[in-house]
Amino acid sequence: MTKLVAPLLLALAGLVATAAQAQDVKRGEQRAAQCIGCHGIPGYQASFPEVHKVPMISGQGADYIVASLQAYAKGERKHPTMRGIAGMLSEQDMLDLGAFYAQHGASMLKPVADTPARQPSPAVQALLTKGACISCHGANFNKPIAGNYPKIAGQHADYLYVALRAYGVEGNRNVGRNNAIMAAQVKPFTRAELKQMADYIASLPGDLRVIQQSRFR
Repeated sequence: MTKLVAPLLLALAGLVATAAQAQDVKRGEQRAAQCIGCHGIPGYQASFPEVHKVPMISGQGADYIVASLQAYAKGERKHPTMRGIAGMLSEQDMLDLGAFYAQHGASMLKPVADTPARQPSPAVQALLTKGACISCHGANFNKPIAGNYPKIAGQHADYLYVALRAYGVEGNRNVGRNNAIMAAQVKPFTRAELKQMADYIASLPGDLRVIQQSRFR
């Protein structure tokens, strides 16, 4: 019996070590050095392949960050710069980055009400209802139903608009997102309608932040 216990304990210790390593915040902070040149600069604006503020990722869900990086690495999200960066990351790197950014700036957060204090206009409400947006992203757009869905409340409006529009783009080497669910949701809307929804969601309070980071750490 004793001969069996020792190997079992070693195996359990290995599992615990693997679980602890699965999301290493400190290592994620080190890996984030290649991210801060865009995501760690307040107001930073991308110019290729489209012009928009780069998304806020501090405070974003860890699973969503991992899912996004995986999508870029596979080419399911067609952004040349992000695909190049994600393609150099291991699965462990992605897990660590997700863990780091999920807790990054947590001390700055304020409680977000379950329903937005600022209600949309009737026209925008009709669009949100048509798109069934709250069924995935939550009534306050800050509490998605699953970890691999993004928080979008307070995200930059121009980025939200570009992201929404990308789900309906086909046959473009540099722009587009392959997601059957989002593609089906987006296609019934005009670009003007997508912009109205993006503007409203961006105006809401949420967990997302841009936290300035120094390259010299």
